[in-house]
Amino acid sequence: MQKREEGPTRPTSTSTPGRWLRIRNGGPPRHGGGRKLSAARRSSITRTPHKSTMASTSAPWQWPVPRPLQQLFDSFPLVTYAATELPARSQPATSDSVPTLYVFASEADARLGAPSFNPGCLKWQTFLRLAGVTFRILPSTNHASPTGALPFLLPARPNTTPIPATKLHTYALQHGTCPPSEPSTLRLDAYHSLLDLPLRNAWLHALYLNPAHTSLLDTFYTAPASSSPWIRDALRLQLRRAAEAEILKTGSYLSAAAAGTAVVDGKQVYEGAREALEALAALLAESETGWFFGAQRPTLFDAGVFAFTYLMVRYMDGEGGLGGMVKGAGDGELEGHRRRVLEAARWGGEK
Repeated sequence: MQKREEGPTRPTSTSTPGRWLRIRNGGPPRHGGGRKLSAARRSSITRTPHKSTMASTSAPWQWPVPRPLQQLFDSFPLVTYAATELPARSQPATSDSVPTLYVFASEADARLGAPSFNPGCLKWQTFLRLAGVTFRILPSTNHASPTGALPFLLPARPNTTPIPATKLHTYALQHGTCPPSEPSTLRLDAYHSLLDLPLRNAWLHALYLNPAHTSLLDTFYTAPASSSPWIRDALRLQLRRAAEAEILKTGSYLSAAAAGTAVVDGKQVYEGAREALEALAALLAESETGWFFGAQRPTLFDAGVFAFTYLMVRYMDGEGGLGGMVKGAGDGELEGHRRRVLEAARWGGEK
């Protein structure tokens, strides 16, 4: 009778599970008990993985999809829809022939091409019109600007590179039909500072910090941003803090009554604006052409002055307001200048 080669046996009552597993993996028993397996037998056992091991190493994507789930997927096949058309208000931005200037403005004013309610935007909007550049405007926000600030110009196709405000002067000289020449005078920078400091501070204080113009602030900035009263209140507070910080950075407008705290003194702000307007009126009185520095045509500086005087007269013309300061400066030079710029920029319907 032929003797059968013995292999590993299943664990009995005297054997342990650990010992059995070591034998199945081709290793020696823990305590040297049992028979020693041949090399061929150990090799065959080692090369044959257990079913549980095969299941654990299978890739998830190789698993069969359950039939009910497959039927559900078959009921909703993958469909690629056509691209949605752009809204009607965006068509001017994609025009082949007309550049678009993005500014702070309401939807209604943008459709009419009316002046922006923001001094920085209105300055460049006015200068482009004075230079004879054909363009249209669309309302926007700082978040949409490549530089984080308005305005910016999107030129006509095929050139779609946005042009920031710092390059609008060069663009106007290159594409305008009647670009004005800029005055070369040493006094230009000094008078520019009147626009950037006292007049800008006065506008910021009147619009953002003066409670009398809260409704105007809401109309310009908070109402278009959200319909929620809580969000509007938070945004209004944020804007007021930012305006106050801007004013404090540019001058000594601290209130004497605020010991140890930085509080803007409105009287000092408006007094600085009054002095700046008087200085501008005196400078304009020296010109025989009606434009600053004796220029034959309105320049960028004229557009910058107009941006403040127009907005102050239009929105803050009450008793003691900035509009009254503009009209009362000098002998009315700035008021006359404002009207001439309106006519030169072809804003005949504005006052």
